[in-house]
Amino acid sequence: MRLKIATWNVNSVRLRVEHIARFVAEQAPDVLCMQEIKCQEGEFPREAFEAMGLPHLAIRGQKGWHGVATASRLPFEPGEDWVPCREGHARAVSVKVEGVEIQNFYVPAGGDIPDRAENPKFDHKLDFLERMTQRAAAMGPKAPLMIVGDLNVAPGEFDVWSHRQMLKVVSHTPIEVEAMGRLKASAEFIDLVRAATPEPEKLFSWWSYRAADFRASNRGLRLDHIWVTPGLKDAAFATGAAISRVHDDVREWDRPSDHAPVTAELVV
Repeated sequence: MRLKIATWNVNSVRLRVEHIARFVAEQAPDVLCMQEIKCQEGEFPREAFEAMGLPHLAIRGQKGWHGVATASRLPFEPGEDWVPCREGHARAVSVKVEGVEIQNFYVPAGGDIPDRAENPKFDHKLDFLERMTQRAAAMGPKAPLMIVGDLNVAPGEFDVWSHRQMLKVVSHTPIEVEAMGRLKASAEFIDLVRAATPEPEKLFSWWSYRAADFRASNRGLRLDHIWVTPGLKDAAFATGAAISRVHDDVREWDRPSDHAPVTAELVV
């Protein structure tokens, strides 16, 4: 069966619920993984998701900040709870759908100073990535595992609007890119978005609100990712190529999130 997974930092699920409903109607994801829901579990708009055809919910909320949720058309089981956040933030939730474990993450942004000693937020970010790496390595490449979410790192030269200018800016510094590289290597993850759209094509999933016209300035970053282990490679390449894309048109909608949704399809 076809399994379409979407990840989206919605920047407030209650504020964007109409956008989410429109996206679900247009793209028909079977599983929607959201970050920055910015609400507690009891405040989550469950009825709206039931109306969208995504009644199965795994929610890890937090008052005012952070928060992740996974909504599914299909019933699921709880996945392995990695709980990588040392600060106790609501940044991870996992489900198992049709034999696929989907780990939904919101990695800390890391503040402004790319120095672990000077900036506790940056240290927190790297600690979070290191904990993810340890758990992924323990599961190994054969596990049917998918990592999705706002990982808050643009790993490649063509994942940022200017590689040279971004090297000292948090999200694309060498120390973050190296940390993400270790995470990717830990279970031999395959980056489905890049498999579908290889370098050197520029590819972004986030654009700052500061630009009046994000298309014109196009100073974007690819912060949102969908990765699979080799245990899911056959499922991800069942048609002969990866089917994955950034839905950047959603960023054009009225009062959008600063992130665009990303989707990938498996045949399981």
